[in-house]
Amino acid sequence: MLRVVVLGAAAGGGVPQWNCGCAVCRAARDGRPELQSTQSSVAVSVDETNWFLINASPDIRQQITATRRLHPRAGALRHSPIAGVILTNGEVDAVAGLLSLRESSPFTIYAHSQVLAILASNSIFNVLNATLVRRKPIAAERAFEPLLPDGAPSGLEILPFIVPGKRAWYLEGRRHPGDEEGDGDTLGLRIADKGTGRFFFHLAACARMTPDLARRIEGAPLALFDGTVWRDDELIAAGLGHKTAQAMGHIAMSGASGAIAALAPLGIARKLFLHINNSNRALLPDTPEREAVRAAGWELASDGMEIVL
Repeated sequence: MLRVVVLGAAAGGGVPQWNCGCAVCRAARDGRPELQSTQSSVAVSVDETNWFLINASPDIRQQITATRRLHPRAGALRHSPIAGVILTNGEVDAVAGLLSLRESSPFTIYAHSQVLAILASNSIFNVLNATLVRRKPIAAERAFEPLLPDGAPSGLEILPFIVPGKRAWYLEGRRHPGDEEGDGDTLGLRIADKGTGRFFFHLAACARMTPDLARRIEGAPLALFDGTVWRDDELIAAGLGHKTAQAMGHIAMSGASGAIAALAPLGIARKLFLHINNSNRALLPDTPEREAVRAAGWELASDGMEIVL
């Protein structure tokens, strides 16, 4: 049985964002607490005992506290069911939570060499004891089985693949610690239960749909897909930023080339938007944007949501 727990469904900054007074953030603070969401991260398991995190958001401590499945075993002085963290990119949203996992529990970080190079270039990540927290490179199109801390197989099979995206924003205009010309800064994942063959796709960042990506995810039972913004120029139109979604490495929900239109013909059984920005009016009930999401057969992921495949 493949179990998926959404630890956080929001994009960077969460909902409400600490310094934002947009309509969604105001509503989340004042009367609509159900809109509140932490930054994107997912936990997966096939045995409900050992768990792997997909990205470690800055809110990871809060997310673990809110998720009983990730609590220490009853009676244990020190223990964690978290066996590993799989990183899909090197953005602050995905890696900052690693710093909150520094209290000498064994687990493995799996990431593309491009992202591992980013971690290696910043000495603050050395707070993770290298004798307990291993860093294992993963490669696009090479499936791997993450291991438990004792070396036992996890029962998961994860296939990473390159998706259109961009390097972390804090590296713009600077030399990349990894291969300057290489790919690997943005990965999608096909996550499967080796025993049952059941699987899903995780794509928290994607700049555009390509024919290859469409063929890959066609007919999937579940896709967690980038839902950062409703429209490509959303931040500019709202006065909250100066970049389009594409410039930031994200696809919009709406529009002729947006996610709703791109995934509509692919026969995916269940589609959930993840990594939803506080600027996205689809978060607000009773808006045309939310109705369009529902009408197209999509759901919005939310903190604490559990899915069993």
